Amino acid sequence: MMDAKRILKISPSEAAAYLRRNARQVLGIALLALLVHDIFGAHGFVAMRRTQKEIDQIRDQIGRLNAENKSLASEVNSLKSDPKAIERIAREEMGLARPGEMIFKLPDPAKPGDPQAPDTRH
Repeated sequence: MMDAKRILKISPSEAAAYLRRNARQVLGIALLALLVHDIFGAHGFVAMRRTQKEIDQIRDQIGRLNAENKSLASEVNSLKSDPKAIERIAREEMGLARPGEMIFKLPDPAKPGDPQAPDTRH
């Protein structure tokens, strides 16, 4: 191994001779470094695969949101023009009834393990 003083005293001809003798090793190391960079670097193969997966997920999300937007637009149009749709919303969500109708609301069935549910086991 060379010490720092020896490295500083190397002449250009000695450096050229060293490179000629070890050109294959230097080239091999450089190619290996480029290959590693192309695979694992910031814009390498692994990063491109990760980005492609993110793009696919976002496209799927956009497709779902577009379908939801179409559904909501259809519902808006029906609420603007269809009296039956308006009546359905008034009955289901607001609990309204026609004159003379009676609405009976039943409690939700108790779930097993619910602390407020009466214990029927004796």
